[in-house]
Amino acid sequence: MLEPVKKHWPEYLMEGAELALFMISACLFVAVLEHPASPVRQALPNPFLRRVLMGLAMGSTAAAIVFSPLGKRSGAHFNPAVTLTFWRLKKVRSADAFGYIASQFVGAAAGVAVAAMFLGSRIAHPSVRYAATLPGDPGPLAAFLAEIMISFLLMSVVLRVSSHPRLGRFTGLFAGFLVATFITFEAPISGMSMNPARTFGSASGARMWQFLWIYFLAPPLGMLLAAEVHARFAGFQSVLCAKLHHANAHRCIFRCGYAEREASRFEASAQARG
Repeated sequence: MLEPVKKHWPEYLMEGAELALFMISACLFVAVLEHPASPVRQALPNPFLRRVLMGLAMGSTAAAIVFSPLGKRSGAHFNPAVTLTFWRLKKVRSADAFGYIASQFVGAAAGVAVAAMFLGSRIAHPSVRYAATLPGDPGPLAAFLAEIMISFLLMSVVLRVSSHPRLGRFTGLFAGFLVATFITFEAPISGMSMNPARTFGSASGARMWQFLWIYFLAPPLGMLLAAEVHARFAGFQSVLCAKLHHANAHRCIFRCGYAEREASRFEASAQARG
């Protein structure tokens, strides 16, 4: 159990850093778009337009992390529900899953703490609230069901696209587009989390724990359900790797199926020529 930790701890730290960057971005953009003293907030009184901009900002942030050197090496999960799903699909070892998830939670809290240093009292304003994800007017049950649905959709797309021969390198763009879309249209229902560590990071700053159960349970349930559906129709072997971007020169620490696929292609090509 300790051998993977000794070899893979840099990837664990990268996962924490990725989520820290995501949380810093979330807090800064929420402050810019929602704080009453912000010129952007004053210029855009329409909440839908502000959500569109927030979606574009966070979708771009997510995609940028996937395509960054950190994301290319660690696999760019920066979400315990994503890591847990790939563990269920037998692509992530148990020790690595634990290291990733622990680092993701620490990174989320650290990112909010860093954002608080820059924003000061503005981050605690009721309109910003540490970029917390909270149920909207429809209530906690609606938020729970909505989180399951969007988590299911995101993971379904990731599993379908990430192992596709031509589309795999664009998985980050697909994920970023979905994040932007969900923030724009779903955020009024649940706050749009899909990420237990992301919600924990904001809750740790705001000391708002009452709805944490929604975001700890719903995203893993939605993504694990997506994995079961995908495995039922396409098979476990159809998921080649836990990396969201594999077409790069960085090492892969997962139970990766790309080498097998390339070997099979080479063998088939040799037989065809023979």
